[in-house]
Amino acid sequence: MANEGKAIKIEPIGYVKNDFSEKIPEGYENLTSEIVVKKEYTTALYKIEENSHVVVLFWMDRIRKEGRKILKLHPKRKENLPLVGVFATRSPRRPNPIGIRSVLLLKRKKNVLKVKGLDALNNSPVLDIKPYSSKHDFVKDAKGPWWAKSLRSDR
Repeated sequence: MANEGKAIKIEPIGYVKNDFSEKIPEGYENLTSEIVVKKEYTTALYKIEENSHVVVLFWMDRIRKEGRKILKLHPKRKENLPLVGVFATRSPRRPNPIGIRSVLLLKRKKNVLKVKGLDALNNSPVLDIKPYSSKHDFVKDAKGPWWAKSLRSDR
């Protein structure tokens, strides 16, 4: 592969602001956060408020180097669930700890977006924001493993 081994440099476009300093709280789906976009990107937010939802990509910067070396795990650290590869999970422990979440866009004021349902810690770097698209993001007949369904029922 021609690009194998090349470093990728990504600069944050903004940062998350909320009260989640060390752990994502239960019920985060109903809590609000702000995404403070760097002022030089304010123009890039033009008309984003016409969307009800946006997809936020963020860097989980508090994942330690040893956590980034884990390649297999029990989902949610539940030993009763099967050992699976990290790419088969939504675990933050992965080689590139990129978070992704579709959130409700409540409001935009200049370079600040108020959103509901973001599972990122305070000051997490935001890598990108995209509008949610039912054409691209929704899959009608998507299937997953039995253990993923059991995690949803734990809530």
